[in-house]
Amino acid sequence: MSTPHSPKDSLIIFDTTLRDGEQSPGASMTREEKLRIARQLERMRVDVIEAGFAAASNGDFESVRSIAEAVKESTVCSLARANENDIRRAGEAIRPAARGRIHTFIATSPIHMEKKLRMTPDQVVEQAVKSVGWAREYTDDVEFSAEDAGRSELDFLCRIFEAVIKAGARTINVPDTVGYNVPEQYAGTLRKVMERVPGADKVIWSVHCHNDLGLAVSNSLAAVMAGARQVECTINGLGERAGNASLEEIVMAVRTRADIFPVETRIDTTQIVPASRLVSQITGYPVQPNKAIVGANAFAHESGIHQDGVLKHRETYEIMRAEDVGWGANKLVLGKHSGRNAFRARLQELGIAVETEEQLNAAFARFKELADKKHEIFDEDLHALMSDEAVTPEVEHYRLVASRFHSETGETPQAELTLTIGGRESRSQAQGSGPVDAAFKAIEAVAASGSELLLYSVNAITTGTDAQGEVTVRLAKDGRVVNGQGADTDIIVASAKAYLNALNKLSGNAEKLNPQL
Repeated sequence: MSTPHSPKDSLIIFDTTLRDGEQSPGASMTREEKLRIARQLERMRVDVIEAGFAAASNGDFESVRSIAEAVKESTVCSLARANENDIRRAGEAIRPAARGRIHTFIATSPIHMEKKLRMTPDQVVEQAVKSVGWAREYTDDVEFSAEDAGRSELDFLCRIFEAVIKAGARTINVPDTVGYNVPEQYAGTLRKVMERVPGADKVIWSVHCHNDLGLAVSNSLAAVMAGARQVECTINGLGERAGNASLEEIVMAVRTRADIFPVETRIDTTQIVPASRLVSQITGYPVQPNKAIVGANAFAHESGIHQDGVLKHRETYEIMRAEDVGWGANKLVLGKHSGRNAFRARLQELGIAVETEEQLNAAFARFKELADKKHEIFDEDLHALMSDEAVTPEVEHYRLVASRFHSETGETPQAELTLTIGGRESRSQAQGSGPVDAAFKAIEAVAASGSELLLYSVNAITTGTDAQGEVTVRLAKDGRVVNGQGADTDIIVASAKAYLNALNKLSGNAEKLNPQL
C-alpha cells in the first residue's frame, strides 16, 4: 500500500466521450460540438481523447481530423476495427495530430468469435497481428483491445496479447464490454495476464468497463490496484446501455484516497463540473441530482445533523471540497452592456470557435437579445446560445421564426407558429392538452414527420427565475433515435426549438457504424 509520500505511478486518463459516449441513444454530436468538448477535455488535461471512429462515416472522419488539427496537448485517438480499411481511415484522420494514436480491436470471447466474427481463434490472432502492423505504418502509439475480454478464456487472452505486443502494440486494453465482471474477478484477470504474458512489463495495461451491473467504476479501480495504468472512461459516465465508467468518479477516487491508490493523474479537477455541464447540454442527457461529484446534490446537506457538522468542520461530512471539482465557478462573464470584443474573447476562453465575422455577428445579436431578457449571463448560457448558432443553414431544414401561445384556465391551450421549412415560410396552429403539446402538434401539422416522441425533459441552465430553460426532445423514426435541444427564457419557445432541432437531425444523413468495445 502506498503512502502520501510514496512515489506514485501516472494513471493515464483515456476519455471516450466523443466515441463510446456518443453511442448513447440520440447522443450524436456535430463536428462543432465535438470540437467544443475536445477543447474542454484538453483544458482539463485529459491524456488521451478518443475522438471517434473514423471509418463510421465521412462526418466521423472529418470530426476526428478536425480534433486532431485543433488539440495540441492531449493525444488524439481514433478507434478502428481490425481490418485494413478501418485502420487506414483512422491513420489518415489522426495524421495532423501533434500526438496521434490508433486503437484497434477484435473480439476474443468464444461467443463473439463463433457467432459474430465466424472466425477461428487462429484467424483472430492472425488478424490482430496484421492490424497492429497496419496501424504502425501511421504511428508508434498503437493500442489493441480484446473485445469482450471479460468473457474470454484466459489462455487465449494471453496468447493474443503476446502476439500483438510482439507486433508493436504499446497499450493493451482488457475491456469488460458487456459489464459482466465483478471487481475481484476482473482484478484477478488483470493480474494473471500481466504475470503470464511475455513483454507485459513493456506495455501499458488499460481497462474499459461498462456499467450494466453498476460496477464500471468499481471494476476499473480494482484493476488499477492490480496494475492497470490506463482507465478508459467518459464524462458523466455517458455511453450505450447503462454507460461507461465515470471519469469524474475515477479521478476523484484516486485523488481523495491517495492513501490507497499508488497512482496519480494530471487532471485539472476544477474543470470537471464545466465539462460535465457542457457534455450534458450538448448531448441532451441531464445529470441526475444525486450523481457523485457532478450532481446538483453532490455537496448538499439537508439533515440538520449533517448541516451542523459541516458548519463546525467541513470534513465531518465532506471528503472533497466542492470548489476542487469546479463547483462555485458559475462565473458571471457578460451583461447587456458588454461589447463584441468582450463577447468574442469570452467565447475563445471557453474554447468556442467562431469561424467567420458573419457567425460572430449573428451570435452577438442573439446574445444581446438574451441579455435584454436575462440580467446575468453565465458561461452555461453562452454554451447554450452557441449550440443554437452551430446549426448551419444546409442542415437547418426547419427553423422557428415566430410564435404565439395562449393558455387560460378552463380554455384549450393553443399555439400559432411561423416556421421556415426548406427556406419557405409556413404558418400553422393547433390545440393541445397544454401549450407545449399544442406547439408540437402545430409543428407536426406542417412537418408530418411521422416520428415518435420518446422523451421530453426540461432543465434550468443556471439558477434564478430568469434562467434559460433547456429542453431535450428525443424522437424516433425508422429505427433512428435523435435528441434535439433548445434553450430560451420562455420554456415553450425552448420546447419548440428542441423539437425542430430533433427534426433537423432526423432529416440529415446519419449513416454510420457503431462498434462496441
